[in-house]
Amino acid sequence: MEIAIIGAGNVGGALGLNFAKKGHKVVFGTRDLNSTGVQVLLESNANISVSSINEAIKSSEVVLFSTPPAVAIEIAQSNPELRDKIVIDATNSVFMKPAPYKTAYEGIKVVTGCENIVKCFNSTGFENMKDPMYHGEGIDMFCAGNSRKAKEIATQLAKEIGFSECYDFGGDDKVELLEQFALCWINLAIIQKHGRDIAFKLIKR
Repeated sequence: MEIAIIGAGNVGGALGLNFAKKGHKVVFGTRDLNSTGVQVLLESNANISVSSINEAIKSSEVVLFSTPPAVAIEIAQSNPELRDKIVIDATNSVFMKPAPYKTAYEGIKVVTGCENIVKCFNSTGFENMKDPMYHGEGIDMFCAGNSRKAKEIATQLAKEIGFSECYDFGGDDKVELLEQFALCWINLAIIQKHGRDIAFKLIKR
């Protein structure tokens, strides 16, 4: 797949590098093409390239947002091409809502009319995006949204990079719940000081 990562920070960098290692063509869309972080990513894998945000979106089948929620909506407003893309929203709005929307997911969908959008890769820390293996077993990922097509793509990517499963939280009405689930990880890892090397795993009897 041709995948645009909008945002080259910790989460975007970890996911983009892992997608590239699995043979996908990854382009980081960024406002600063010469930043140190972007240059490190460019040197890390031959499947990685960098371009302006607009060009990254235009050239890709899948667009993953790992920016602050309000920034994601701002970018969506100036890139109507997103309507015809698979969009993965990896942002969280648990500390500040991107008014007038409750989530970046809602804002992106409203301003672009994109129907193939999924919330995914938001429920754990970037360390677990980089390496989702614990004691030889992959941890779990979760997704939400109405689009079956977008969920299938997100699930495929999650499993390719080492997550054991990507469980379906439900439709658009469960997007906020999945963001609150991310807050559970933040609470345990950071506020309750269990450390960032913790993860969620669904166990069935």
